[in-house]
Amino acid sequence: MASIHAAETATATAPTRALADWIASVPGDAVDPRALRWARHCLMDWIGVTVAGAGDPLVAILLDEALADGGAGDIPLVGLSQTLRPSDAILVNGAAGHALDFDDVNRAMHGHPTVAVLPAVLTAAIVEGRSLEDALRSFVIGYEVACRVGDMTGDGHYDTGWHATATVGTFGAAAGVCHLLGLDAERTAHALGLATTLTSGLKSQFGTMGKPLHAGRAAQNGTKAARWAARGFVSRPDGLECVQGFWETQGPDAAPYDMNWVPGDRFLIERNLFKFHAACYMTHSSIEANRTLRARHDIDPVQVKKVTLKVSEGSLRMCNIPEPETGLQVKFSLRHTAALALAGRNTGAVDTFSDAVANEPDLIALRRRVEVQPVKIDRSEASKAEVIVELEDGRVLHEIHDVGVPATDLEDQEAKLSDKFATLVVPLLGATRAEALRRTALAATGADPRSLLAATQPG
Repeated sequence: MASIHAAETATATAPTRALADWIASVPGDAVDPRALRWARHCLMDWIGVTVAGAGDPLVAILLDEALADGGAGDIPLVGLSQTLRPSDAILVNGAAGHALDFDDVNRAMHGHPTVAVLPAVLTAAIVEGRSLEDALRSFVIGYEVACRVGDMTGDGHYDTGWHATATVGTFGAAAGVCHLLGLDAERTAHALGLATTLTSGLKSQFGTMGKPLHAGRAAQNGTKAARWAARGFVSRPDGLECVQGFWETQGPDAAPYDMNWVPGDRFLIERNLFKFHAACYMTHSSIEANRTLRARHDIDPVQVKKVTLKVSEGSLRMCNIPEPETGLQVKFSLRHTAALALAGRNTGAVDTFSDAVANEPDLIALRRRVEVQPVKIDRSEASKAEVIVELEDGRVLHEIHDVGVPATDLEDQEAKLSDKFATLVVPLLGATRAEALRRTALAATGADPRSLLAATQPG
């Protein structure tokens, strides 16, 4: 994929320090109202997916271990009744937010920015006694750094098998916390250097509990990097670009550039992509195309002879589990999610992705009539899918869809996200509390982050 900032392709001589200089110097009020509105959308969506994900078994495991390790503290857990120490709360809230794989993405980062950055800055704001608006401004800065580092790191990092949410997300969390703490450029550079040696997370974990863990660890490790640096911990202030640094070891096609950011420039949070299906984002275009064909032609799944999905080659290394056996694996199966769409199942409902659904005979029979064909697609259109459905009566139906286009109508986006939020939160908190929580997230001004997280707790 071409750099998101083609005009900034001149190689930066000291990229880590350049990022640190920007993080330390950009004032909070540089985050304009439009970027803040996007941040509030991210906040509302994160709360929704985290409340719904808090009941996942992997979250219970992390919580039990934290409590067994003496982790009881005063940071509220989203969607749960317990409170934990800051570091443990960041881990649990981060993992819960990614448990359903229903959280937002950004193509520049090659991953999920909000779930890696927001739990870190919200917790830091609680610890430091800062407002929710302060947290959101620092979140936008951390989000920007995650996307910039992801973009400079290049496609090869992800293609090799690294999960950028886990790796690149750590830099975003560190940057956001550094900004909230007001660290100078020197200490921020050391925090970024620490982040280079704290990153981890492999795509081989997709379809297991290991993937949601990546998000929690990114938020937790980024916070540790920032707080250790604030105390004087020394690392490599050139950790991204140095010999045996992050890019030399993990970015085979890294192409650093100078940011050249000036006040008034649009933030990359405005390229955020929200999910409206509870599965891997690279299945979404296929889902949408199949849903369109089903609705337009009144398709009976029994009459489907063959389905051909033409998708990017990279999708096969991300979400092509051919015979999923669990609900988690279904989220990473192009074939099974296509079958769900053609069968008219609600792929925006969390309970659609269950072990039982993975093993339904009718869906298994339908997915086995789905063929996935990799095609060469420009990386700027990597999320595009072409779907061809052949019916027993001889008809051949065709549809192309690409979900990788950021919204321009923010009123429409807010309405869709509000519907998604209600679907996820009302079952736990009830309609009245869910609506109050939604309004608080979207207002943000003057709100207290501790009270906001506490308002997500049952009881």
